[in-house]
Amino acid sequence: MIATLGLAALWLAAALALLQLLGGALALRAKGNPLVAALRPVAMIQGMLASLAMICLIVLFCQTDLSVALVATNSHSAKPLLYKFAGSWGNHEGSMLLWVAVMAAAGGVVAWVERRLPERTILATLGAQAFVSLGFYAFLLFASNPFTRLDPAAPEGQGLNPLLQDPGLAFHPPTLYIGYVGLSVAFSFAVGALLTREVSPTFARAMRPWVLGAWIFLTLGILFGSYWAYYELGWGGWWFWDPVENASLMPWLAATALLHSVSVLAARNALRAWTVMLGVVAFSMSMVGTFLVRSGILVSVHAFAVDPTRGQFILALLAINIGAALAVFGLRAASVTEGERFTLTSREGALVFNNVMLTGALGIVLIGTLYPLIAETVGARVSVGPPYFNPATAIFVLPMLVVMAIGPLLRWRRDSMKRISPLLLVPALLALCGLAFGISRGIGVLPLLGVALASGLVVASVTPLWGRKLRTVKLPLWGMVTAHLGVALALGGMASDSAFTKEKLVAARPGDTIAVGPWSLTFTKVKPIAGSNWTAIEATLEAGYDGGKPITLKPQARAFWSPPQGTNESALATRWNGQLYAVLGEQAEDGRWQLRLWWKPFVTLIWLGGMLVALGGLLALFGRVASDLRRLIAVDKIAYRRRRQGP
Repeated sequence: MIATLGLAALWLAAALALLQLLGGALALRAKGNPLVAALRPVAMIQGMLASLAMICLIVLFCQTDLSVALVATNSHSAKPLLYKFAGSWGNHEGSMLLWVAVMAAAGGVVAWVERRLPERTILATLGAQAFVSLGFYAFLLFASNPFTRLDPAAPEGQGLNPLLQDPGLAFHPPTLYIGYVGLSVAFSFAVGALLTREVSPTFARAMRPWVLGAWIFLTLGILFGSYWAYYELGWGGWWFWDPVENASLMPWLAATALLHSVSVLAARNALRAWTVMLGVVAFSMSMVGTFLVRSGILVSVHAFAVDPTRGQFILALLAINIGAALAVFGLRAASVTEGERFTLTSREGALVFNNVMLTGALGIVLIGTLYPLIAETVGARVSVGPPYFNPATAIFVLPMLVVMAIGPLLRWRRDSMKRISPLLLVPALLALCGLAFGISRGIGVLPLLGVALASGLVVASVTPLWGRKLRTVKLPLWGMVTAHLGVALALGGMASDSAFTKEKLVAARPGDTIAVGPWSLTFTKVKPIAGSNWTAIEATLEAGYDGGKPITLKPQARAFWSPPQGTNESALATRWNGQLYAVLGEQAEDGRWQLRLWWKPFVTLIWLGGMLVALGGLLALFGRVASDLRRLIAVDKIAYRRRRQGP
């Protein structure tokens, strides 16, 4: 019954998406059509129906309804409830349904709340959103139906990939999908504005909250995914340049550029064509990521699909959506006026420079991600990893960080470096101190530059507050300062992890003592334990920092039985200055156990900085939304007074 309800809701939502697309097309040609007048309610009902379909799938997973093929393939009656719940999107079909549900709900919210733009532009935006959604509905209903039934029902489920049986599954995919879908709304706004020739500051102010919200969720999604991989995979790393990791990074880079560009358009009526183009590029990158994860061309814990037919379907959607948007841009770009001019030495100039650097970094990541896949099609196997990505992206990222320290101090339109030079003195001195410290430790070139830049950026990020009354500082400025401070801290954590990490791989017996960095660890015992759907061998380590009071670490080697697979559960000890990371390996023939230990100075700054970046975005979002609400209320009051006064 629930599966039937979910499938029916999905079909109805698809039908309304088609109706919404037709209404959006009619809105560009005629006025007064009943379908055009009903477009907003249609979009809202479509969002409700798609959300209902997702809720039905979640209920099926929580009930372990083994008459549904997706549940039988990806769940198990003995699995903890959290993983039953999160497992509803921890698979190909469920993740795509979540994508579509969030996309439809976002379109409904746009239809419900957006009143700033001309009605024709909003209707064109809703039509563009329906155009994108319709392809995904077709993909779900004809190629990846999440409600396919089994007759008879399976006696038991096959279970969820043990690497996904982690609380991270409840946070990482949904935050990424919300970010992707936020970019789809920005894409629809860009297409709607092009179709109606309404690329203006008002358009930018309408699109900006969606771009900012998408960027916040993408930041959180990448952050959660990075920490999840860090502690779950047992390799001691937080970023591996995996193609699917890159698939989430590329939209984030494009969204970062788009966020700054749309802010310039909203505030200073500049970068019109560039903003629209970035709206198309940002969503294109999220579509590329969808193709990589679900096409079957990658073998990864992240990748859901193994059916090439699905990949061809998504590739066709990518070509249709992005091709149509680029065609509209090509036809209407000439009608998008240039906007206000500015000099190179201005805040707009700094933002344009950093946008170019972000776009360059995006190109480097895109080439490095796709090149091995393209090479494989002609029989060549090529591996592209950190030796390529690290220096190639640094060429663009390092200058961008320098300009990021300078740009917020510049005035709009026109300024001079002479005016702001005194404010840059302290950050420059700190950067030189960081450089000298790194040289004295003999670290590599990239970590050295990272330490130096992070040292200067910590102060440079808060310099825009200098001389202001903090109580009067608006939330968007607080948001910018917080986000830039987060970038500085994250950069410092990355550089420290690369430069100062100590690693030790040993074979030890209970009673042995091992030293790694300032830590001394005593291997006390090994014992078997059991969980809800796994058994494990657990080691007990007593770890003392620099002769201090010892703490207990318990790394595990787990064996899951549904499906059968082994995993390593790392144990972490966190201090203000870093983390001790311990992994238990296999037992050797002589009875000793493999232990892999890392001391990672200041590695936690990576995630602390990332959280500050997201917090900065949240502060800016609250500030912008509050400002827009005040503006709308003021306009409504003026209109009300005019009506009271009469003609």
